[in-house]
This record gives sequence, structure tokens and C-alpha cells, in this order.
Amino acid sequence: MQITAIDMNRDTYEIGLPIIQKAGVEHKINFIQSSALSALDELLEDDANRESFDFAFVDADKVNYQKYHERLLQLVKVGGIIVYDNTLWFGTVAMPEEFVKESQKRNRLHIIELNKFLANDDRVQISQVPLGDGITICRQL
Repeated sequence: MQITAIDMNRDTYEIGLPIIQKAGVEHKINFIQSSALSALDELLEDDANRESFDFAFVDADKVNYQKYHERLLQLVKVGGIIVYDNTLWFGTVAMPEEFVKESQKRNRLHIIELNKFLANDDRVQISQVPLGDGITICRQL
């Protein structure tokens, strides 16, 4: 088993590195310091990566969630899982616009669009789970 972790900030990875090393699994993690879109495009350049991933977890850059989805569908095998974090966006996705804090509005709109998109994407079966700030689990068909 191999884990590919992508983050712009290596410091984020290094926070957990002592635990990873203590568990003896550092050799199983391929850390890529990059923007996710660039890293995913680079992974797709190697045909061996296509449909080779069992699982993907997406967090942080809400604006690009749909772009990640298109790339991840090429990387994750049929039956594989893609999980999107924060898909309830502090509950604001169900609130009338006037009750949403100004600081939450921009990402809220991107999350609402993602949720609509995933609900209509016949390439995946989804489950919205109200765990934490909401996760959407997609199983590739």
C-alpha cells in the first residue's frame, strides 16, 4: 500500500511526521509539495496511475473541488472512494442567504454547486454524511 499526499505547505506534512516515523510507515508515503491540480495532472501523465488509486480525500481548496473530481475519476478505480470534506459548510448550504456570514458566502456557493454536481453525476454513487462539517462519500461506478 502506498499513500500519495499533496499539499502546498510541507510544514503541514511535517506536523504529523514524528507520528508517521514512530509507526514505521514513512516509506509508504509519497509527499508531493505542490498545488493539487498540478500534482494530479502530473500523476495523470503516467498511464500506470490511471484507475490505480483506491481512495482519495479532498480538503482545503473548495473553489477547485469540481476540477479535482474530474481528475480523480481518472485516477480512482471503479469501486474506489473519493471523499470531499466540508460539504455542509457550517450548515450554511441549507440556510437562506441572508443568514450566512459574509466570510462563509464565497466557499458556500462553491460547495452548493459541488453538491448539486455530485448529486447529478451518474459516474458516482454518493452519500452525504453529517460528520463534523459534512463529508460526501463518492463511490465510482
